Amino acid sequence: MHNFLEELRWRGLIHDITPGVEEHLQNNIPVRGYIGFDPTAPSLTIGNYVQIMLLTFLQRAGHQPVVLMGGATGRIGDPSGKDAERELKSYDELDRNTAHQVEQMKSLLNFDPALPNHAIMVNNLDFYKDMNVLAFLRDVGKYLTVNYMISKESVKRRIESESGISFTEFSYQLIQGYDFVLLNREHGVSLQMGGSDQYGNITSGVELARKIDDAKVYAVTTPLLTKADGTKFGKSTSGNIWLDPKLTTPYRFYQFWINADDRDLPKFMRYFSLKSREEIEALEASESPTSLKRIFAEELTIRIHGQEAFQSVLAVSELLFDPKAGPDTLARLDADTLLQVAEEIPSPAVAKSLLEDGVNILDFLSEHTGILSSRSEAKKAIQNNAISINKHKISTLDANVVAADLLHGAFLMVENGKKNKYLVRVV
Repeated sequence: MHNFLEELRWRGLIHDITPGVEEHLQNNIPVRGYIGFDPTAPSLTIGNYVQIMLLTFLQRAGHQPVVLMGGATGRIGDPSGKDAERELKSYDELDRNTAHQVEQMKSLLNFDPALPNHAIMVNNLDFYKDMNVLAFLRDVGKYLTVNYMISKESVKRRIESESGISFTEFSYQLIQGYDFVLLNREHGVSLQMGGSDQYGNITSGVELARKIDDAKVYAVTTPLLTKADGTKFGKSTSGNIWLDPKLTTPYRFYQFWINADDRDLPKFMRYFSLKSREEIEALEASESPTSLKRIFAEELTIRIHGQEAFQSVLAVSELLFDPKAGPDTLARLDADTLLQVAEEIPSPAVAKSLLEDGVNILDFLSEHTGILSSRSEAKKAIQNNAISINKHKISTLDANVVAADLLHGAFLMVENGKKNKYLVRVV
């Protein structure tokens, strides 16, 4: 059993630890540690994956990871890191999000019951759905003073803000704190982890466990991730980086890492690579940043999306960036991969009925797709040998585009010169 905290330390993943945690983790007895995930989004994000990596490192160190799905806390809303009250999600939406995130978790941690330290999944809705408000106020609320609760940074900032804080969100730290008490009582969980913005909520749990059950429990938090340019990690110009391929395609996921700032690469490697310290430091000493990004992007894309999706990513990259990519490259791509291509380049739509009778190439390029502004522009492009359909040059002005040209009955790739690529979709 290797040292979990040492692993986190060299990876730069420790922000706060509570007293006694070093000794607690060094006694060669497997520890159960948990992280809570509130289902307020339709999918886990790359930001959530930092915490999943903590659970992964915990499991690899011989300890037992516990995932706590926040079916209850998600109904309340966490004030941490928020300047104003969250909009409450409907129960239906939260339940849908929870179900989806549970399935995602199953592919990201090892839940195989044959493994002695297999991951465990718990939903805190099971703790609270039958508890009435009087029991909660007597059994939980009695143990923390309001003075203690408002001293927490996340609450203090909101109390001082213009919008203030509702009692609903104020009570969040009590519920999260009591989660720790119940997980310790019912599952023997003695460690809670999370982002540094959760430290106030987490230490409330440590305090409640001590006061209610006289139990010793511990906490570790990670730094909040920001990139070298100061922007929040996991946010791109097009929005969040989701772990769901329908929300962020594997190609776009891969490209996020390929296009990362060189200055962020050491941090990304330490947070997300499963390579050892020796392997990472050897790569950093011998590889260029461009090469390192490729190695890292491949590792992470395969881990999150699988080998097959990674092969599709390479095929999309070849099609979009390799000038030697020909008809064979295009023929290898399935419909799902072409949908990824359509997300990356202009993809005008035409009616399928148009192609059933065939349409002249000049009309197709100008009137129906807008790829060129007029018939005369289209004519000039063809005469200059610039137009290709599905990687085949168009050399005659009387050529027709027909339904038989469609790839998978749904797509046509049109190129105007080397740089202007379009994927025409039929609707």
